[in-house]
Amino acid sequence: MIKLITGKKGTGKTKILIDMINDSVKTTTGSLVCIEKGETIRRSISYKVRWCDTEQFGINGYEAFYGFLAGMLAGNYDIKEVFVDGIFKIGGRDYNEFGAMLEKIDKLAEDTTVVFTVSADEAELSENVKQFIK
Repeated sequence: MIKLITGKKGTGKTKILIDMINDSVKTTTGSLVCIEKGETIRRSISYKVRWCDTEQFGINGYEAFYGFLAGMLAGNYDIKEVFVDGIFKIGGRDYNEFGAMLEKIDKLAEDTTVVFTVSADEAELSENVKQFIK
């Protein structure tokens, strides 16, 4: 399942994500992963969450991100939730390309919830992205 937290810069998306991560630590029956570019939220989340910096792995673009996530999920079937902060910093602002990646992840991560913060108003996004806003 995919969840999107949308809104312009400064609207509190990352704070919502941090709260979701730390709440999930208390209730999950599996592993949790947080992915971001840089170290913005690393110290705000529980040490029990596997944290990854895309810069350390040279991940730029949606295809590279998808491959990274697919490899992670293939290597650990116990991952229940993946939290991604600032996906446009990782993949870029091509909304159609982002939507195409979401469709692939939706098929890949049937038993895993993947949450993204998306720095854009819902109205700006392409239809293939909007379908994942709940």
